[in-house]
Amino acid sequence: MVQGTSLREGPVYLDANATEPLRPAAREAMLAGLEQTGNPASVHAAGRKTRIMLEEARRRIAAAFGREADGCVFTSGGTEADTLALHALGRAEGRCILVGATEHDAIRRAVPEAGLIPVDGQGVIDRAALEAMLVAHGAAGDGPGPLVCIMAANNETGVHAPLRDVAALCRQHGAFLHVDAVQAAGRMQEQDEFSLALKDGSLAGASLALSAHKMGGPKGAGALLLPEDRPLAPLLPGGGQERGRRGGTPALASHMGMAAALEDSRMQDWSVLAALRDELEAVMVEAGVIIMGHGAARLPNTVSAVLPGVAAQMQLMALDIEGYCVSAGSACSSGKVARSHVLEAMGQGEAAGQAIRVSLPWNVRAGDVRSFGRAYGLMARRFAERGLLKRPTPMWGGPVTHEG
Repeated sequence: MVQGTSLREGPVYLDANATEPLRPAAREAMLAGLEQTGNPASVHAAGRKTRIMLEEARRRIAAAFGREADGCVFTSGGTEADTLALHALGRAEGRCILVGATEHDAIRRAVPEAGLIPVDGQGVIDRAALEAMLVAHGAAGDGPGPLVCIMAANNETGVHAPLRDVAALCRQHGAFLHVDAVQAAGRMQEQDEFSLALKDGSLAGASLALSAHKMGGPKGAGALLLPEDRPLAPLLPGGGQERGRRGGTPALASHMGMAAALEDSRMQDWSVLAALRDELEAVMVEAGVIIMGHGAARLPNTVSAVLPGVAAQMQLMALDIEGYCVSAGSACSSGKVARSHVLEAMGQGEAAGQAIRVSLPWNVRAGDVRSFGRAYGLMARRFAERGLLKRPTPMWGGPVTHEG
């Protein structure tokens, strides 16, 4: 629930796309799981009890996306879920792999040989380019079609992918679709593209990668949802857990927390965060910021903001000193503040090194968002007084139009 007052007892956390604060419902579920002693693979009473609890969490997570429990493979997080999909549904089946140019490094670094599907200036997948690539790499004879990997929503810009169009193209050309739903799954709105693609069955034949901590659950838990119960070539054979698809003793408490967090996220009114996001963006634009992906449908909590002429690292340091936790993009590469490959793929040139990401957590306080807006404006003014700010160049002009 968004609250109105601001508590400045410590840093203000505005980096939810890196990890969400733990939801109370998830904490309670985890505590119940931690109290259990048995291993879900054991056949004695203590093991059977934990097995029932694990399978109930699996059922709830799968059902939230219209899937059967047997198609839910528990993993250690979104990266493992993506990597398992690339390995088992791609390489092991001899498929050519195509990935969006703005995909998370969990995908990009796992398959550096993959073909890159271009995006437009708003970060939206180029449908015509995808279709041309599918034609060029389509199934030959009895061979399998390509594996196409697309994020439901981008972790840096929040831009939604046109999943229904992408899924239709994959079906038309015999390709298998894998959707990285890590950022979108715990922030679903009734009419967003991911929700609509689930409702109308567009994603019925696709696999989905999920991560608990991006929903307000614990770190170290995730899942790969398959369209049906099927064998997979495991990355971790281990003792044959997860029906032989992922070895290792399941993290019962974490997966119980994941199920609770997911269900709690579905009850949240995300329009409240969207309104705060819009309010913040207006303040930041007044300070000289260019909003990336502003012409596309986006997650309700995400702002990708370029301050022309000011390096992202300088902005992060200034804001950190003021007590605000934001980022320059994916937390997986935060040890070094590098140029954003997402913005580079969007054709933003030097702006790729001048963007910060503000992502509002599920429990953000309206007062904290507003105080951040004031602090950002003061920071931008100081940089302007030092002659660092630049006027926007034509590449940042109006929104790039696209179908859908």
